[in-house]
Amino acid sequence: MDSPAHGAAVSADDFGLKGPRGWAFRGVRVEAEPGALVAVEGPSGSGRTCLLLALTGRMRSTEGRAEVGGHHLPEELAAVRRISALGPVTGVNELDPAFTVAEHLRERALLRRRYDGSLRALLRPRAVRAAEAQAGIDAALDAAGLDLATLPKGPRTSVRDLERLEALRLSVGLALMSRPRLLAVDDVDMKLSDAERALAWELLRSITREGTTVLAVCSEAPDDALRVTTADDTDNSTGADADVAAKSTTDNEEKRADDALAEAGRA
Repeated sequence: MDSPAHGAAVSADDFGLKGPRGWAFRGVRVEAEPGALVAVEGPSGSGRTCLLLALTGRMRSTEGRAEVGGHHLPEELAAVRRISALGPVTGVNELDPAFTVAEHLRERALLRRRYDGSLRALLRPRAVRAAEAQAGIDAALDAAGLDLATLPKGPRTSVRDLERLEALRLSVGLALMSRPRLLAVDDVDMKLSDAERALAWELLRSITREGTTVLAVCSEAPDDALRVTTADDTDNSTGADADVAAKSTTDNEEKRADDALAEAGRA
């Protein structure tokens, strides 16, 4: 991109979030330099998405401390939201399957111009503003590695017709249009083949090389990522008892995560 944002350092100590039914996650520790690739590992329902949303200022933590780009959580939620952007997050920031790629890009450009632009920028001639918006779109798509010419119907391709990796690239490109210091991506390796998973991680690495810190939820982190886990390692059960305990724990964690996400939606 033309002027890559400097990444945000991310730190947390004994970081936790408690919902109506209990802890979504607890005791998380992070220490990441600007421009780091941070992988959040853990089983489904262990609070990975809640942690991602808490560290980007979208959910209010209830225990411990965290700092993102010099802003403290949970006190400075709005400030953290301003310097971070979300890729795809189920139930929070999903692509509309009925929209075309072009419609998503136009909508995001209009929102960015309305909420991020100065009054002076809004008063510039329409042709100038249109050229600037297109330049921003082109730069974001290039950073996300999405070539519109390779899509079935080019920019008129509906989101429902995109492959999983293409949809991920589009979501990342939309997020990069705001030039965030921290990019957060949920379920980065979900429903991807081994080859596609490798391409997805290379995409995120390329973004960190441009200076942006990346926080990615995954089932299995690559070796070069800074790993953060939401899994609870305190259960010492073995054998059949461990299987029963694991299923019970996962069911409860999923309920707690759903409760916390519902709270975030109401906020």
